Amino acid sequence: MKYTQLGRTGLKVSRLVLGTMNFGPQTDEADSHAIMDSALDAGINYFDTANVYGWGENKGRTEEIIGSWFAKSAAHRDKTVLATKVYGNMAADGEAWPNHDKLSAVNIRRAVDASLKRLQTDYIDIYQFHHVDRATPFEEIWQAIDTLVQQGKILYAGSSNFPGYKIAQANEIAARRGGTIGLVSEQCLYNLAERRAEMEVIPAAQEYGLGVIPWSPLHGGLLGGVIKKEAQGGRRASGRAADTLKDPAKRAQIQSYEDLLEKHGLEPGEAALAWLLTRPGVTGPIVGPRTAEQLDSAIRAVDLELTEEVLEGLDEIFPGPGPSPEAFAW
Repeated sequence: MKYTQLGRTGLKVSRLVLGTMNFGPQTDEADSHAIMDSALDAGINYFDTANVYGWGENKGRTEEIIGSWFAKSAAHRDKTVLATKVYGNMAADGEAWPNHDKLSAVNIRRAVDASLKRLQTDYIDIYQFHHVDRATPFEEIWQAIDTLVQQGKILYAGSSNFPGYKIAQANEIAARRGGTIGLVSEQCLYNLAERRAEMEVIPAAQEYGLGVIPWSPLHGGLLGGVIKKEAQGGRRASGRAADTLKDPAKRAQIQSYEDLLEKHGLEPGEAALAWLLTRPGVTGPIVGPRTAEQLDSAIRAVDLELTEEVLEGLDEIFPGPGPSPEAFAW
């Protein structure tokens, strides 16, 4: 495994991030533990989750599965950089009582204690805001985060799904307060098929020293060889991938992508991850394996070197927006 610093921090993390969203809804506890064992054995030390994972009436279940894995061995927690998220409504019926969601100081205090209990740990390395809360000022948010840092409950704060201007606003207010390190990471939707983050989000993250953690690196399976798998009678596309393939132009684009990689003897999913690892500002993509085989494939991507010919071909198929502000200014 290869490692890098998380943004401007001294924290060293793996170039792959283990996403746990499938733990509970799709992968049972025993298999989830086996995947975490394999990830740690492979050198992946950065695990990502969220308080709402498990979904519906099972919200919090994913954190509980991670917590039971931590309870098996002190070495598990000691070797893991743990990231979870706050914002979502944790009510099983979807009806949040006032102040039981989003980023008020009240909810942040409540949510972190609940996550710590489920995770069976006394601290969280990176506590992330799962979404922008337009109703809560950052002065209040940072006051709550500073208290948690002082209490030893969290070490760093990160964001997810923030636009560039909110990254700037959050860190400028943190700087004015003094003594607050501000955001150190941003999780954003970013992959070959979805490159809008290059317009503002990634430039802002680089300017303020945030590590970029792309989620959905295979765009819902679209970049994982979906057309070839369908032709071979494998798992059919669903969700975002299925919707995209209904568009003839998009389907032709994905076919060109798969043809290019087949020409060079590359697996699509591994190449898509390897591409992200070449991108400026990217710390490491989140991979959310449902099985041990999917984890093995993701790990191989870390050592995959894409040639200039392949990189140029990928840019031709999936052209990015270009540098900011030129991409939208002229």
